[in-house]
Amino acid sequence: MPGINLPQAVADALLAMDKRKTDDVVWRFLYTGGRITIPLESLDGRENFLLDLHMTGPNFLKKTFQNRARTSAVLARLDFAGPPHRNPDDVEVPTPHLHLYIEGDGTKWAVPLPCERFSDLTNTEQTLREFMQFINVTDPPNIR
Repeated sequence: MPGINLPQAVADALLAMDKRKTDDVVWRFLYTGGRITIPLESLDGRENFLLDLHMTGPNFLKKTFQNRARTSAVLARLDFAGPPHRNPDDVEVPTPHLHLYIEGDGTKWAVPLPCERFSDLTNTEQTLREFMQFINVTDPPNIR
């Protein structure tokens, strides 16, 4: 999905913005896998965000959580339990890794996962809670 190009300051502000669920829907995901997209919004309701959750492959071996703003601008993506990523400079970054928006490049670059922010990648529920904290979801959706 091609993203839109945002100025870096706007992307940083959107990532740092507190986010909340938009409704009380119970989302079924953690034990069924697949792909779901959950709407979020800023606390003042002026900005809309999407939380994408993907668990695919045999036994859900590939896992990705990402936060989008303005429909297609990926602000942050956590890839874990999947293949490594090759950055544009040809350096391979092992999994788990984190993609953060960079003006002009979107999420083409990955960095090793900051271990101080994510405590146990074998626990998908915990990792999802920590990712939502990382992207500043203060009133999280109900995900089962």
